[in-house]
Amino acid sequence: MRRTALLASAALLAGLLPWAATARAADEPPVTTVDRFEGEVPFARQPAEGIFAWGGDTDDPPALRLADRADAPEGAKVLTGTYDISGYGGFTHDYAATAPAHDWSAHRGIRLWWDGRNNGRKITVEIKDGGAHGEASELWTASFTDDFTGWKQVELPFTDFAYRTDYQPVGGIDHILGLKEMWGYSVTLPPGAKGDFAMDGVELYGTADPALRASVTTDAPVHPVEEGGTAKVKVSVATTGEAPLADPVTVAYTTAGGTAASGTDYTPVSGTVTFPAGTASGTTRTIEVPTRRDRAAEPAETIPLKLTITGAKAPADTPQVVIDAHGLPYLNARLPIRERVADLLGRMSLAEKTGQMTQAERGAVGQGADITAYALGSLLSGGGSTPTPNTPEAWARMIDAFQLRAQATRYQIPLIYGVDAVHGHNNLTGATILPHNIGIGASRDPELAYRTGVVTAAEVRATGVPWDFAPCLCVSRDERWGRAYESYGEDPALVESMETVIQGLQGRANGKDLSRNDKVLATAKHFVADGGTAYGSSTTGTYTIDQGVTTVTRKQLEDIHLAPYQEAVDRGVGTVMPSYSSLDLGDGKGAVKMHARGDMINGVLKGRMGFDGFVISDYNATDQLPGDRAAQVRAAVNAGVDMMMVPYSYKEFSTTLADEVRAGRVTSKRIDDAVARILTEKMKLGLFEHPYADTSRAAAIGSPEHRKIARRAAAESQVLLKNTGGLLPLKKTQKVYVAGSNADDIGNQTGGWTVTWQGSSGNIVPGTTILEGLRKAGGQVTYSKDASAPTGGHDVGVVVVGETPYAEGAGDVGNGHDLTLSAADRAAVDKVCAAMECAVLIVSGRPQLIGDRLDEIDALVASWLPGTEGDGVADVLYGKRPFTGQLPVSWPKSESQLPINVGDTAYDPQFPYGWGLTTLAEPPRGGTSTLRALASRAAAAERHGDSRTGRALVTRARHLVQQKAAGHLTQAVSKPFADADHLLLTGRYGKAVEKLAEAYRAA
Repeated sequence: MRRTALLASAALLAGLLPWAATARAADEPPVTTVDRFEGEVPFARQPAEGIFAWGGDTDDPPALRLADRADAPEGAKVLTGTYDISGYGGFTHDYAATAPAHDWSAHRGIRLWWDGRNNGRKITVEIKDGGAHGEASELWTASFTDDFTGWKQVELPFTDFAYRTDYQPVGGIDHILGLKEMWGYSVTLPPGAKGDFAMDGVELYGTADPALRASVTTDAPVHPVEEGGTAKVKVSVATTGEAPLADPVTVAYTTAGGTAASGTDYTPVSGTVTFPAGTASGTTRTIEVPTRRDRAAEPAETIPLKLTITGAKAPADTPQVVIDAHGLPYLNARLPIRERVADLLGRMSLAEKTGQMTQAERGAVGQGADITAYALGSLLSGGGSTPTPNTPEAWARMIDAFQLRAQATRYQIPLIYGVDAVHGHNNLTGATILPHNIGIGASRDPELAYRTGVVTAAEVRATGVPWDFAPCLCVSRDERWGRAYESYGEDPALVESMETVIQGLQGRANGKDLSRNDKVLATAKHFVADGGTAYGSSTTGTYTIDQGVTTVTRKQLEDIHLAPYQEAVDRGVGTVMPSYSSLDLGDGKGAVKMHARGDMINGVLKGRMGFDGFVISDYNATDQLPGDRAAQVRAAVNAGVDMMMVPYSYKEFSTTLADEVRAGRVTSKRIDDAVARILTEKMKLGLFEHPYADTSRAAAIGSPEHRKIARRAAAESQVLLKNTGGLLPLKKTQKVYVAGSNADDIGNQTGGWTVTWQGSSGNIVPGTTILEGLRKAGGQVTYSKDASAPTGGHDVGVVVVGETPYAEGAGDVGNGHDLTLSAADRAAVDKVCAAMECAVLIVSGRPQLIGDRLDEIDALVASWLPGTEGDGVADVLYGKRPFTGQLPVSWPKSESQLPINVGDTAYDPQFPYGWGLTTLAEPPRGGTSTLRALASRAAAAERHGDSRTGRALVTRARHLVQQKAAGHLTQAVSKPFADADHLLLTGRYGKAVEKLAEAYRAA
C-alpha cells in the first residue's frame, strides 16, 4: 500500500495497522524528510550530497540498492542491501559539503522505517553535528534492537544520542549536540553473520525536548570508598552553549537498593538540590553518603544514589557508592599468588567466572556500564580504536574510567586492557614507532630486539595499558602473505634469536617485573604455523593466503613453526594467541581451525611445553569455527582457549558459555583452570593493588631517548643488496637528486598497524621522513617525487620506492596487491638511473620484484618499514653508521618462485637469505686458505661455547664470500650461503664457515 493511500485513509488505518503513522500534535513542527529513497539522493560521496557504503575491509561495505517494494511505507522504493561484515560496515547519507548545514534543533528526534528480521541484533544510528562537513563532524550515536518482524517505525529521540567515544574524525569539537549544524546520518550494520536489510522514510519528528538545552551529570558513575568513609558525589549542571540556566533544575536524590544494608552498612540520605534559573553552566553541588564500619571481612557492597531530575537531561547512569571489599585473603598482597587466586576463585559465581573469560572492544561498551553488569574481565582497543583526543592523557583517563566500573563488581577484579602495540605503541599518535619485525630481523641484533621491547613496554604502560598483543612469532614462509612484515623472518632460528623482545616487554622470565610501571604482559602469536598457510587456501572474504591452511608433516611443524613457542614459554611469556588459520597434519583430521585444536593448545602448548599463562583468542576468531554459537564456544574453550576476544558479542559469549557449563558440555574444572590462569597474570601485573594508570613515565613517550633507539633500529634494519663501485655511502659534497613515492611519506614508511589497523599514506604521525633525514644529514638535496624536475647537475640519485600500507589479509598478494613496483615508481627509477648513478631504496613489508631493473641500478637497499625515524636511514646512506643488515627472508627473482625459503632443495633467489653487503671501513681480505683457517677456529669456538668469537669468525667469512660473489650470484653460491646463516643462528659456527667456503668456491 502506497504512502499516499495511507494518508487518504489515516483515520481508518490508525486503528487497524500497528505501524500506521499517528496524527501530529497541533503544536508540533511539520515532519522534515531526510530520505525517501525514491532516487532523489544519489549514491555519491563528498563533496556532493549522497549515500555511500563503507567498511573496515574490502568486503565489509554492504551492497546497497534502491528497490521497488509494494509494501514500501514511503513512496514506491526502499533502500535495501546485503552484508557479510567481519570487522565493521554500514552506510551514510551526507549532505553536500558545498551547501550550508541543516538545522534540526526544532525537532524531538529522528525516526525511520525498518523491515525487522527479529534476529536480536543491534542496529546503530549515528548523527553528524557541527564541523566542516559530514566526514569532519562530531558523531553522536544511538541504537535499536531488531527484535521484531516486518516494517516498524523506529523513533530515536535526540536525548538518546551519546557522544561517540571510540572514534571521532575531528577529535571532538565542543562535545555538545547543538543540532543547528547537522550533516546527515549513518547506520552501522551488525558484524559476524550474513544478513540483509530494508529501510525507508527517514525523517525528523516532534517538538524539541527542553532537556536538550540542559543536562545534569555526576563526576563519576562509581564512587569507591573504604568502609567507614564518606563518599562525596558531585552533581553538576551544564547547558548547550554554556549559557546560564533559563529555567530552574531540581535534583531529588535518595539512597535505595543495592547490596549494602541501609542503616547497617551506611547512613541513608535523601533530599533535593536546586539549581535556580540564571545558574552558570558548570555549577556543582556535592551529596555526601556516609558509610559505617562493621569490622567483618566482606566483598564490595553497592549503594545506588537514585536521582530524579526536573528540567534537564538526567545522567546516563545512576551513580553508585561502593564500599570497597576488605579483609579477604585474595586482597592480601603478602600472600603467595597461588593462595590468593584459590581464595578468590572459590568465592566467584559462574557468571563472574565467564565474565573474566570475556574480552570486549572498548567501543562496544560505551561508557562502560556493561563492565559491571557482565563482570567483564578485559577490554581491548582494536587497530585504530582510540580515545578522543588520541593523547597519552586521554588514554589514561579512558582506561581509568573503565577500571572504575570494575570497582562496582562484587570482588572488584580489575580489568586487563590490551592493545596491538606491534612496533611501538602504534595506536597512539606521537608514540615512538619502531621498524616492523621484518626490519628488526634484518638487524640480526638480539640486544636491539630487547631494546625495542623496552621502549614499547614503557610507552604502553604509561598510558594505563598493561597488556600487549605482541610479539608475532610467526615464521613467514611466503612473501605473498599480508602479515609477512610482522614476522622476524623465514628461519625459525632467526625468530628465536629475536625473542629477547619478550624480556624487553615483560622483564624477568619469572614474572617478578610485571608489576613495574614500565613493563607489560606479552603475547606470543599466532599459535601455530600462521606463516605457513598455502597461497589460495584462505576462505576468509577475498583473502588469498592469510587465515588459510598450513599443510605440513609433524616434523616440519616441530622444526619450523613450533620451535619459537618453546623459546617463548621458556622466557615466561604471559599469554599466547592462537591463529585464525587451519592446520592439516595429514593425520586424517583434515584442516582444523587452530582455535579448535585441543591437541595443540591443551596438548602441546599447555601440556608438553608447560605454558602456565593464559590463551587469548584472536578477534572474533570463534565465529570461524563450524556450528552454531554454542558449538563454537564449546569447541574453543574445551580446546584450551581461556579468554575470548568477542569485541561486540561479549554478552552472547558470556551467557552461552555459562549455559554450556550448566549443560555439562564444558566442565567446571575447565572454567576454573581458565579463570585461575587469568587471575594469576592480573596479580603478577599488580592490578589488584594498582588498577589505575601510572602516568609518571608518560614524558618518555616519543622522547628523544626512545627515538634514539628507534633511529638505531632503522639504521640496523637497512640491508645493502648491491653497491656497484662503492656508490654508498654518499658524500656530503655530492649533489643528490631524490625521487620516488616513499621518500617523503611517513605513513608509507611506517606501514600498517600505525594509528589505524591498515595504516595510511601521508603525514599521519610525528617523525622524520627519509627525505628529511637526508636533508638533516647535511647533503645537497633536490627532491622531485615523480622525477619530473630536471636531473642535470646532480652527482647521484636516490630513488625511494615501494609499497603503501596494509595489514593482514587485506594486504595479501592477489587481494589488490602484487610484488611489483607501481608504474610511477618504475618511471622514477628509469628516469633517474638513466641520468646518473643511482641508489634505489625499497620501503616495503616484503621483497619487491626488481630483477628487470637490477642492471640499471648501481646500489639497491631493502629499507623495509623503518618507522618514524628516517634519520636512521640517512645515517647509513651518508656513512654515519655502516650498513650491517642481512636479509631475513629470501629475495625472489619472480613470483613463480614463491614460496622460496632457506633450506629448499631447489634454491636460486635474486638474493639469498642472510645476504647483506657492508660498508665497514676495512674490506675483508683473504681467500680459500683464509676460509679454511676461519673454519678451524670457528669449530674450536663452538666446542668451547665461545659464541661471540664464533659469530665474528662466521661474519668475516660471509664478507669474503659477498665481496667475491656480488653481482654474479648463482644457485651454487646462494644455497650454501643461505644455509650458512641458518647454521650460524643455531650455533654451528664451524659448519657455517664450511658452507661459506663452498659458496666462495662456486662464486
